[in-house]
Amino acid sequence: MRGRDPAEEHRASTPLELLFDLTFVVAVSQAAAELHHALSEGHTRTALAGYAAVFFAIWWAWMNFTWFASAYDTDDVPYRLLTLLQMSGALVLAAGVHAAFDGDFAVVVIGYVIMRVAMVTQWLRAAREHPDGRTAALLYAAGIALVQAGWIARLWVPGGWAYATFAVLAAAELTVPAWAEKRGRATSWHPGHIAERYGLFTLIVLGEVILASLAAVQSAVTERGLSAELLLIAIGGLLLVFSLWWIYFTGSEATLPTLRAALSWGYGHYLVFACVAAIGAGLESALDSTEHHGDLSPRGAALSVAVPVAVVVLLLGVLHEMTGTGAVGHRLLVVAGAAVVLALAFSVPGIGVGGAVLGMGLAVAATLAANLTVRHRRAMAGARA
Repeated sequence: MRGRDPAEEHRASTPLELLFDLTFVVAVSQAAAELHHALSEGHTRTALAGYAAVFFAIWWAWMNFTWFASAYDTDDVPYRLLTLLQMSGALVLAAGVHAAFDGDFAVVVIGYVIMRVAMVTQWLRAAREHPDGRTAALLYAAGIALVQAGWIARLWVPGGWAYATFAVLAAAELTVPAWAEKRGRATSWHPGHIAERYGLFTLIVLGEVILASLAAVQSAVTERGLSAELLLIAIGGLLLVFSLWWIYFTGSEATLPTLRAALSWGYGHYLVFACVAAIGAGLESALDSTEHHGDLSPRGAALSVAVPVAVVVLLLGVLHEMTGTGAVGHRLLVVAGAAVVLALAFSVPGIGVGGAVLGMGLAVAATLAANLTVRHRRAMAGARA
């Protein structure tokens, strides 16, 4: 196991990495489904807390593997077996999502332990077989193992300390890569490969939103038939997915020149992934509201769509600017688009949930179109100059 060349040409995601993503999106779909159910029952605060905690475990395990694979993917038998073990851990974690929303994280931690033991083993192998990267690899292995011991111990912490201990351990997890990369020799991750991996996972999560929304629309049509409100939500949801896809994949490939930029970009995707998945839960809640299911108010249902959409729009604007993709025409256009989306959620008494969701889709599409127009004009002006 040797560090791969960070300037390697034509570096693409492997079939094993794609299977890894599909396994993890099962856990993502479970988290989004539980978020939908909790929101529909009116448990907004506990729903968001449980969703944030579960999604952190999913995202962090995925991110750790992705960056390790970018530097040390040998694709031999031991590497494949350990990766398959991590996938098994992700499925165990997914099985524990329902209980985690009720405050019981035992199964989630068991799944997390399986994934982290496999990850520590990968790093120890890298330390043994790649002398130049030994220090960083050992620091990664030690840091992951130490924090994992903390997650296990947290199972016996009194309920009143649950949020505080989670915050401390999550912060410790986020610190390990920066500590290992700075104290040891930086690992040879591939910037282009990393950018592609994040893009592919974004695509898969967007696909999960489409699947969940379609299932909800089919259920509503079967129960009560097609209505104007349902049709507006379906069209608005499609506009949101299509527009967010276009916004994400606008501009050139992200450039990650420094460790700080790379970690900021990578960590920022926690909210990107979590909020994109939450849009699916929000659309399902909006459909429930039109059918008078659950305890969530129409305004609450509209906000369950608007808030994650606004966060994704704003965050993608920041990430595009930070990585120099040239996708943002003007910052004010991005801010205005997010503001209109939020304002539409508060207009439900006048336009209904369906009208609000359709308006959100049109607002994000208009934000995209405005930024593309500004970029095109700048390109034409530059060509004439």
